[in-house]
Amino acid sequence: MSATRSLRLASRPTGRVRPENFEIREEPLPEPGDGEFRVKLEYVSLDPAMRGWLSAARSYVPPVEIGEVMRAFSCGTVEASNNPDFPVGQAVAGRFGVRHHAISDGTGVLKVDTNLAPLPRWVGGLGMPGWTAYFGLLEVGRPKEGETVVVSAASGAVGSLVGQIAKLKGCRVVGIAGGPRKCAYVTDELGFDACVDYKTGSLADDLRTACPDGIDVYFENVGGEILDIVLDQMNDFGRIPFCGMISAMNATEPQPGPYNFRKILTSRLTVRGFIVFDFADRIPEALDALGRWHGEGRLKMREDIREGGLEAFADTLNELYSGGNNGKLVLAL
Repeated sequence: MSATRSLRLASRPTGRVRPENFEIREEPLPEPGDGEFRVKLEYVSLDPAMRGWLSAARSYVPPVEIGEVMRAFSCGTVEASNNPDFPVGQAVAGRFGVRHHAISDGTGVLKVDTNLAPLPRWVGGLGMPGWTAYFGLLEVGRPKEGETVVVSAASGAVGSLVGQIAKLKGCRVVGIAGGPRKCAYVTDELGFDACVDYKTGSLADDLRTACPDGIDVYFENVGGEILDIVLDQMNDFGRIPFCGMISAMNATEPQPGPYNFRKILTSRLTVRGFIVFDFADRIPEALDALGRWHGEGRLKMREDIREGGLEAFADTLNELYSGGNNGKLVLAL
Protein backbone atom coordinates (compact mmCIF):
# COMPACT_ATOMS: atom_id res chain seq x y z
CA MET A 1 0.00 0.00 0.00
CA SER A 2 1.45 3.35 -1.04
CA ALA A 3 -1.57 5.66 -0.68
CA THR A 4 -4.14 6.66 1.90
CA ARG A 5 -7.25 8.85 2.00
CA SER A 6 -8.47 11.69 4.19
CA LEU A 7 -11.65 13.77 4.51
CA ARG A 8 -10.96 17.51 4.29
CA LEU A 9 -13.21 20.51 4.73
CA ALA A 10 -14.01 22.08 1.34
CA SER A 11 -16.58 24.70 2.40
CA ARG A 12 -18.38 25.80 5.56
CA PRO A 13 -21.91 24.40 5.79
CA THR A 14 -25.01 26.52 6.20
CA GLY A 15 -27.64 24.56 8.07
CA ARG A 16 -27.23 20.82 7.60
CA VAL A 17 -23.85 19.40 6.77
CA ARG A 18 -23.70 18.17 3.16
CA PRO A 19 -21.31 15.82 1.34
CA GLU A 20 -20.21 18.67 -0.92
CA ASN A 21 -18.82 20.49 2.14
CA PHE A 22 -16.00 17.93 2.12
CA GLU A 23 -13.35 16.64 -0.24
CA ILE A 24 -11.99 13.10 -0.11
CA ARG A 25 -8.34 13.36 -0.95
CA GLU A 26 -5.98 10.55 -1.95
CA GLU A 27 -2.51 11.13 -0.54
CA PRO A 28 0.84 9.33 -0.21
CA LEU A 29 0.98 6.95 2.72
CA PRO A 30 2.94 8.81 5.43
CA GLU A 31 5.99 7.26 7.07
CA PRO A 32 6.70 7.77 10.78
CA GLY A 33 9.78 9.74 11.74
CA ASP A 34 11.93 9.42 14.84
CA GLY A 35 9.74 8.81 17.89
CA GLU A 36 6.61 8.54 15.75
CA PHE A 37 4.23 5.79 14.72
CA ARG A 38 1.55 5.28 12.08
CA VAL A 39 -1.98 4.23 12.95
CA LYS A 40 -4.35 2.46 10.60
CA LEU A 41 -7.69 3.90 11.68
CA GLU A 42 -10.79 1.74 11.83
CA TYR A 43 -13.54 3.76 13.54
CA VAL A 44 -14.42 7.45 13.80
CA SER A 45 -16.47 8.96 16.62
CA LEU A 46 -19.32 11.19 15.42
CA ASP A 47 -20.12 13.84 18.02
CA PRO A 48 -22.56 16.79 18.17
CA ALA A 49 -19.66 19.19 18.74
CA MET A 50 -18.46 18.53 15.19
CA ARG A 51 -21.04 20.90 13.75
CA GLY A 52 -19.60 23.70 15.86
CA TRP A 53 -16.05 22.86 14.78
CA LEU A 54 -17.12 23.49 11.16
CA SER A 55 -18.24 27.03 11.92
CA ALA A 56 -15.91 30.01 11.71
CA ALA A 57 -17.49 31.45 14.87
CA ARG A 58 -15.32 31.80 17.97
CA SER A 59 -15.52 28.75 20.21
CA TYR A 60 -13.55 26.80 22.80
CA VAL A 61 -11.29 25.40 20.05
CA PRO A 62 -10.23 26.93 16.73
CA PRO A 63 -12.48 25.98 13.81
CA VAL A 64 -11.46 23.37 11.29
CA GLU A 65 -9.93 25.40 8.48
CA ILE A 66 -10.72 24.97 4.82
CA GLY A 67 -8.46 22.26 3.44
CA GLU A 68 -7.75 20.69 6.84
CA VAL A 69 -8.54 17.11 7.78
CA MET A 70 -11.88 16.96 9.59
CA ARG A 71 -11.26 16.92 13.34
CA ALA A 72 -12.46 13.79 15.12
CA PHE A 73 -11.66 11.24 17.76
CA SER A 74 -10.88 7.95 16.09
CA CYS A 75 -9.28 4.63 16.90
CA GLY A 76 -7.25 1.94 15.22
CA THR A 77 -4.07 -0.12 15.38
CA VAL A 78 -0.39 0.85 15.15
CA GLU A 79 0.99 -0.63 11.92
CA ALA A 80 4.45 1.00 11.76
CA SER A 81 6.43 2.44 14.67
CA ASN A 82 9.64 4.18 15.66
CA ASN A 83 8.31 4.69 19.19
CA PRO A 84 8.91 1.88 21.70
CA ASP A 85 5.94 2.99 23.80
CA PHE A 86 3.58 2.31 20.87
CA PRO A 87 4.64 -0.99 19.27
CA VAL A 88 3.12 -2.46 16.13
CA GLY A 89 -0.19 -4.10 16.98
CA GLN A 90 -1.06 -1.71 19.84
CA ALA A 91 -4.68 -0.51 19.72
CA VAL A 92 -4.97 3.24 20.28
CA ALA A 93 -7.52 6.06 20.37
CA GLY A 94 -7.00 9.78 20.00
CA ARG A 95 -7.81 12.90 18.04
CA PHE A 96 -6.52 11.50 14.76
CA GLY A 97 -9.20 12.95 12.49
CA VAL A 98 -11.36 11.49 9.73
CA ARG A 99 -8.77 9.64 7.66
CA HIS A 100 -7.47 6.16 6.99
CA HIS A 101 -3.97 6.66 8.45
CA ALA A 102 -2.41 9.09 10.91
CA ILE A 103 1.08 9.84 12.21
CA SER A 104 1.58 10.60 15.91
CA ASP A 105 4.33 10.99 18.48
CA GLY A 106 1.97 9.72 21.18
CA THR A 107 0.86 13.09 22.59
CA GLY A 108 -2.74 12.78 23.77
CA VAL A 109 -2.98 9.19 22.51
CA LEU A 110 -4.63 6.55 24.67
CA LYS A 111 -3.40 2.96 24.57
CA VAL A 112 -6.48 0.72 24.80
CA ASP A 113 -7.10 -2.93 25.60
CA THR A 114 -9.50 -4.63 23.20
CA ASN A 115 -9.67 -7.60 25.56
CA LEU A 116 -11.54 -5.39 28.01
CA ALA A 117 -13.87 -3.76 25.47
CA PRO A 118 -14.27 -3.74 21.68
CA LEU A 119 -12.36 -1.06 19.80
CA PRO A 120 -15.36 1.21 18.97
CA ARG A 121 -16.20 1.49 22.67
CA TRP A 122 -12.95 3.37 23.25
CA VAL A 123 -14.34 6.32 21.26
CA GLY A 124 -17.75 5.83 22.91
CA GLY A 125 -18.59 5.00 26.49
CA LEU A 126 -14.94 4.57 27.47
CA GLY A 127 -13.89 7.57 25.38
CA MET A 128 -14.83 11.22 25.24
CA PRO A 129 -18.62 10.71 25.71
CA GLY A 130 -17.94 8.68 28.84
CA TRP A 131 -15.52 11.25 30.25
CA THR A 132 -18.05 14.00 29.48
CA ALA A 133 -20.80 12.19 31.36
CA TYR A 134 -18.54 11.42 34.31
CA PHE A 135 -17.13 14.89 34.91
CA GLY A 136 -20.24 16.80 33.82
CA LEU A 137 -22.48 15.00 36.26
CA LEU A 138 -20.18 14.40 39.20
CA GLU A 139 -18.06 17.57 39.14
CA VAL A 140 -20.55 20.10 37.75
CA GLY A 141 -23.92 18.60 38.70
CA ARG A 142 -22.75 17.20 42.05
CA PRO A 143 -25.82 15.01 42.65
CA LYS A 144 -26.67 13.88 46.16
CA GLU A 145 -28.31 10.62 47.12
CA GLY A 146 -32.10 10.89 46.92
CA GLU A 147 -32.11 13.86 44.54
CA THR A 148 -33.90 13.90 41.19
CA VAL A 149 -31.70 14.09 38.10
CA VAL A 150 -33.17 14.80 34.65
CA VAL A 151 -31.20 14.10 31.47
CA SER A 152 -32.13 15.29 27.98
CA ALA A 153 -31.08 13.25 24.92
CA ALA A 154 -31.21 10.39 27.41
CA SER A 155 -30.68 7.57 24.91
CA GLY A 156 -27.61 9.19 23.36
CA ALA A 157 -23.95 8.53 23.96
CA VAL A 158 -23.54 11.00 26.84
CA GLY A 159 -27.06 11.09 28.26
CA SER A 160 -27.35 7.32 28.59
CA LEU A 161 -24.24 7.24 30.76
CA VAL A 162 -25.18 10.31 32.82
CA GLY A 163 -28.41 8.64 33.90
CA GLN A 164 -26.76 5.36 34.79
CA ILE A 165 -24.04 7.07 36.83
CA ALA A 166 -26.72 9.09 38.64
CA LYS A 167 -28.48 5.82 39.52
CA LEU A 168 -25.20 4.45 40.87
CA LYS A 169 -25.10 7.51 43.14
CA GLY A 170 -28.57 6.79 44.53
CA CYS A 171 -30.61 9.37 42.61
CA ARG A 172 -34.04 9.23 41.02
CA VAL A 173 -33.32 9.55 37.29
CA VAL A 174 -35.71 10.75 34.60
CA GLY A 175 -34.76 10.85 30.93
CA ILE A 176 -36.14 12.93 28.08
CA ALA A 177 -36.03 11.21 24.68
CA GLY A 178 -37.88 11.13 21.37
CA GLY A 179 -40.21 8.23 20.60
CA PRO A 180 -41.46 5.15 22.46
CA ARG A 181 -38.57 2.93 21.31
CA LYS A 182 -35.93 5.23 22.78
CA CYS A 183 -37.91 5.76 25.98
CA ALA A 184 -38.31 2.02 26.43
CA TYR A 185 -34.57 1.54 25.98
CA VAL A 186 -33.86 4.20 28.60
CA THR A 187 -36.10 2.63 31.24
CA ASP A 188 -36.04 -1.08 30.42
CA GLU A 189 -32.37 -1.50 29.52
CA LEU A 190 -30.57 1.42 31.15
CA GLY A 191 -32.61 1.39 34.36
CA PHE A 192 -33.83 5.01 34.51
CA ASP A 193 -36.84 5.46 36.81
CA ALA A 194 -38.86 7.13 34.05
CA CYS A 195 -38.50 8.59 30.58
CA VAL A 196 -40.62 11.35 29.06
CA ASP A 197 -41.28 11.38 25.32
CA TYR A 198 -40.97 14.98 24.15
CA LYS A 199 -42.67 14.11 20.86
CA THR A 200 -46.04 13.21 22.38
CA GLY A 201 -48.40 14.73 24.92
CA SER A 202 -47.41 17.66 27.09
CA LEU A 203 -43.75 17.60 28.06
CA ALA A 204 -44.33 19.98 30.96
CA ASP A 205 -47.15 17.88 32.43
CA ASP A 206 -45.44 14.56 31.81
CA LEU A 207 -42.21 15.82 33.34
CA ARG A 208 -44.03 17.11 36.40
CA THR A 209 -45.64 13.69 36.85
CA ALA A 210 -42.29 11.94 36.52
CA CYS A 211 -40.62 14.38 38.94
CA PRO A 212 -43.16 14.91 41.74
CA ASP A 213 -40.49 16.39 44.02
CA GLY A 214 -39.11 18.75 41.38
CA ILE A 215 -35.71 18.61 39.69
CA ASP A 216 -32.40 19.02 41.50
CA VAL A 217 -29.94 18.40 38.65
CA TYR A 218 -30.63 18.85 34.94
CA PHE A 219 -27.97 17.60 32.52
CA GLU A 220 -28.50 19.76 29.44
CA ASN A 221 -27.79 18.35 25.99
CA VAL A 222 -30.57 19.91 23.89
CA GLY A 223 -31.48 23.52 24.75
CA GLY A 224 -34.43 25.32 23.21
CA GLU A 225 -37.98 24.79 24.45
CA ILE A 226 -37.01 21.80 26.57
CA LEU A 227 -34.64 23.96 28.62
CA ASP A 228 -37.40 26.48 29.33
CA ILE A 229 -39.76 23.73 30.49
CA VAL A 230 -37.16 22.16 32.77
CA LEU A 231 -36.12 25.51 34.25
CA ASP A 232 -39.69 26.05 35.45
CA GLN A 233 -39.52 22.81 37.48
CA MET A 234 -36.07 23.21 39.01
CA ASN A 235 -35.79 23.16 42.78
CA ASP A 236 -34.06 25.91 44.73
CA PHE A 237 -30.28 25.69 44.48
CA GLY A 238 -30.50 23.21 41.60
CA ARG A 239 -27.53 22.64 39.29
CA ILE A 240 -27.47 22.54 35.50
CA PRO A 241 -24.37 21.13 33.80
CA PHE A 242 -24.59 22.67 30.31
CA CYS A 243 -23.10 20.16 27.90
CA GLY A 244 -24.68 20.92 24.52
CA MET A 245 -27.49 22.44 22.48
CA ILE A 246 -28.37 19.91 19.80
CA SER A 247 -31.59 21.75 18.97
CA ALA A 248 -29.65 24.74 17.61
CA MET A 249 -26.74 23.00 15.91
CA ASN A 250 -28.03 23.41 12.35
CA ALA A 251 -29.90 26.68 12.87
CA THR A 252 -29.40 29.30 10.17
CA GLU A 253 -30.97 32.10 12.22
CA PRO A 254 -30.27 33.24 15.82
CA GLN A 255 -32.30 31.09 18.20
CA PRO A 256 -34.75 32.73 20.62
CA GLY A 257 -34.74 32.14 24.33
CA PRO A 258 -34.57 30.54 26.66
CA TYR A 259 -37.23 32.86 28.02
CA ASN A 260 -37.27 31.53 31.54
CA PHE A 261 -33.91 32.84 32.76
CA ARG A 262 -35.61 34.63 35.65
CA LYS A 263 -35.94 31.20 37.25
CA ILE A 264 -32.14 31.12 37.61
CA LEU A 265 -32.44 34.14 39.91
CA THR A 266 -35.54 33.21 41.87
CA SER A 267 -34.42 29.60 42.51
CA ARG A 268 -30.72 30.51 42.88
CA LEU A 269 -29.70 27.97 40.27
CA THR A 270 -26.16 27.21 39.21
CA VAL A 271 -25.77 26.93 35.43
CA ARG A 272 -22.28 26.00 34.27
CA GLY A 273 -21.08 25.31 30.78
CA PHE A 274 -18.23 22.85 30.61
CA ILE A 275 -15.99 21.13 28.10
CA VAL A 276 -14.51 17.71 28.79
CA PHE A 277 -11.02 19.10 28.08
CA ASP A 278 -11.43 21.17 31.27
CA PHE A 279 -10.67 17.90 33.07
CA ALA A 280 -7.94 16.60 30.74
CA ASP A 281 -5.49 15.89 33.55
CA ARG A 282 -8.07 13.70 35.30
CA ILE A 283 -9.05 11.43 32.39
CA PRO A 284 -7.32 8.40 34.00
CA GLU A 285 -9.68 8.83 36.97
CA ALA A 286 -12.71 8.71 34.68
CA LEU A 287 -11.35 5.72 32.77
CA ASP A 288 -10.76 3.82 35.99
CA ALA A 289 -14.30 4.41 37.26
CA LEU A 290 -16.06 3.87 33.93
CA GLY A 291 -14.03 0.73 33.20
CA ARG A 292 -14.72 -0.70 36.65
CA TRP A 293 -18.48 -0.06 36.49
CA HIS A 294 -18.63 -1.42 32.96
CA GLY A 295 -16.66 -4.53 33.90
CA GLU A 296 -19.01 -5.13 36.82
CA GLY A 297 -22.02 -4.94 34.50
CA ARG A 298 -23.34 -1.81 36.20
CA LEU A 299 -22.82 0.52 33.25
CA LYS A 300 -24.26 -0.44 29.88
CA MET A 301 -22.88 0.97 26.66
CA ARG A 302 -24.11 0.68 23.10
CA GLU A 303 -22.58 1.71 19.79
CA ASP A 304 -24.56 2.50 16.64
CA ILE A 305 -21.94 1.58 14.04
CA ARG A 306 -22.56 2.76 10.49
CA GLU A 307 -20.84 1.58 7.36
CA GLY A 308 -19.92 3.59 4.29
CA GLY A 309 -16.51 5.01 5.14
CA LEU A 310 -15.46 8.55 4.32
CA GLU A 311 -18.18 8.96 1.68
CA ALA A 312 -20.87 8.48 4.35
CA PHE A 313 -19.48 10.97 6.87
CA ALA A 314 -21.76 13.98 6.23
CA ASP A 315 -25.04 12.08 5.99
CA THR A 316 -24.19 9.96 9.02
CA LEU A 317 -23.23 13.02 11.08
CA ASN A 318 -26.66 14.54 10.41
CA GLU A 319 -28.28 11.58 12.17
CA LEU A 320 -27.13 13.09 15.46
CA TYR A 321 -29.22 16.23 14.97
CA SER A 322 -32.37 14.46 13.79
CA GLY A 323 -32.31 11.81 16.52
CA GLY A 324 -31.66 9.02 14.02
CA ASN A 325 -28.98 7.29 16.08
CA ASN A 326 -29.50 4.66 18.76
CA GLY A 327 -26.55 4.86 21.11
CA LYS A 328 -23.06 6.15 20.40
CA LEU A 329 -22.79 6.96 16.68
CA VAL A 330 -19.61 5.54 15.14
CA LEU A 331 -18.51 5.46 11.49
CA ALA A 332 -16.61 2.39 10.33
CA LEU A 333 -13.77 3.09 7.92
